[in-house]
Amino acid sequence: MTYLQLAYFHLAIVVPAFVIGTFLMLNHKGTPRHRLLGRVYLALMAITGIVTLFMPAQVGPRFLGHFGFIHLLSLLTLYSVPTALLAARQHRVAQHRRRMIGLYFGGLLLAGGLAFAPGRLLHHWVFGTPALVSLRP
Repeated sequence: MTYLQLAYFHLAIVVPAFVIGTFLMLNHKGTPRHRLLGRVYLALMAITGIVTLFMPAQVGPRFLGHFGFIHLLSLLTLYSVPTALLAARQHRVAQHRRRMIGLYFGGLLLAGGLAFAPGRLLHHWVFGTPALVSLRP
């Protein structure tokens, strides 16, 4: 897949994750709906964490010619998803809450905010400024 295809796929996964995550953060916890949407949310976040590892860093220093600092948030996501699920299954509510809040703020809000940084593709799409990535397929 090209970078552009990965970016579209990533957005197709992360936008519903953001909507579901926001809904879960603002509504009652522990209900059957919460548990069902929580599973969907965690699956979407795991997929987005994996997809982003295939997207090369476009801004800042690169490690191994591919990874940038933003990939640390991908790793945080891939750590938080199973540990949050395990904590919920073991009824460790406080740990589950911490993991889910960290996943939402780090994996969605912080990473999403960084995606709007100048030079990034999303910044280009929204504000029409030059992107550092080639938009050719």
